[in-house]
Amino acid sequence: MRCPLPAILLLTATLACSTTRPAAGPAVSAAPVSPELYATIARQDSAMFAAFNHHDLSQLQTFFAEDLEFYHDKGGLANYAQTMEGFRRLFEQNKTTGLNRQLVAGTLEVYPIKDYGAVETYQHRFCHQENGHDDCGTFKNMMVWRLRDGQWKVTRVVSYGH
Repeated sequence: MRCPLPAILLLTATLACSTTRPAAGPAVSAAPVSPELYATIARQDSAMFAAFNHHDLSQLQTFFAEDLEFYHDKGGLANYAQTMEGFRRLFEQNKTTGLNRQLVAGTLEVYPIKDYGAVETYQHRFCHQENGHDDCGTFKNMMVWRLRDGQWKVTRVVSYGH
């Protein structure tokens, strides 16, 4: 499949440049180090991707810190502005399609980072329409969340396995 979108759009590369793969079976993750932290990050993740699935850029951007670094194994490194522009273009190009992200059950893991926040790892499945057909892929991801002034923000994303 030929990638129709610019490589700098990291999330777009995740979606549009994938080959269709079967969904990974449910993984069994270890018991969380902190059930409370796990629940907090799981809620943040759910809210973030509800905004993504609704194409709500103004809400989605509130989850990311302005010093964001987004690393993508195929697309390279993007900062906050580049990442938000990537989301904007992605939403614009997929106005009427089934663009969505779903967490793969059993893959979410959350670990505390002393005096900073937490690291979250998981697998997620992205789907969109391309040429009238569903194009879906399951990918690995890691996000570093910073807790500052009572607010959780993503400062680092590493998206891989494409």
